[in-house]
Amino acid sequence: VDYIFRRLALDYLPYEERNRLLIIIGVIVFIAIVAAAIVSIVVAANRAPLEGVDERPSVATEDAAFPVGADGVGSVNDGAPVVDVYLDYLCIYCAQFESINGADLDELADGGEATVNYRPVAFLTANSDFSVRGANALAVVAEDSPEHFTDFNMELFAAQGEGATPLSDEQIAQVGLDVGVPQDVVDTFTDGRFNDWVVAATEHAAGEGVGGTPTVLIDGEELEPGVWQNPGALAQTIRDAA
Repeated sequence: VDYIFRRLALDYLPYEERNRLLIIIGVIVFIAIVAAAIVSIVVAANRAPLEGVDERPSVATEDAAFPVGADGVGSVNDGAPVVDVYLDYLCIYCAQFESINGADLDELADGGEATVNYRPVAFLTANSDFSVRGANALAVVAEDSPEHFTDFNMELFAAQGEGATPLSDEQIAQVGLDVGVPQDVVDTFTDGRFNDWVVAATEHAAGEGVGGTPTVLIDGEELEPGVWQNPGALAQTIRDAA
């Protein structure tokens, strides 16, 4: 401070005036520090959840979807309807959804009739972390064994029987092996590589107004409740949208 005063030739001011200026400068500096802290807090609060995630699947979109087209996960069918499916691996209705519609969605994606965006979320975590572990495992498969993505997704629900049954790490691993995921990939499921991404994807979905699963959108429009429960009805709705 003395150096600053000398540079400004303020060290020749009377003692009281010099102290008064010192107090003013101190207040200004304090206000600047507080303002910078407030700006930092506001920016952090407004930052999208997914922006703060370091490890994310490379085949996932910026808004946390795994697109599936004719060339598998990570591909899109240009010009075809886009179907968004929000699913939670501990959701019994999601298990029903996959049982009724999973094969139809695969057929539509493989045939170029639709791009299916799978969006795993973890809403049901009050009594189990299976939703997070299952979604993390799906992300690992998408990244390291993409040819098994849709089979793994469907079988992870089927392995629960009637649904809503938390699977152990060993059971998740067995599902992976059963559909052909290599052992060295399965061995990384428990690393939790994409756990933070799953949590951020869930926060993002909630911020988009998704309040439950399964939630299905066709070209951005939410599917009417109950349509997917009728075999073939979802597929026909998608074809109609085309």
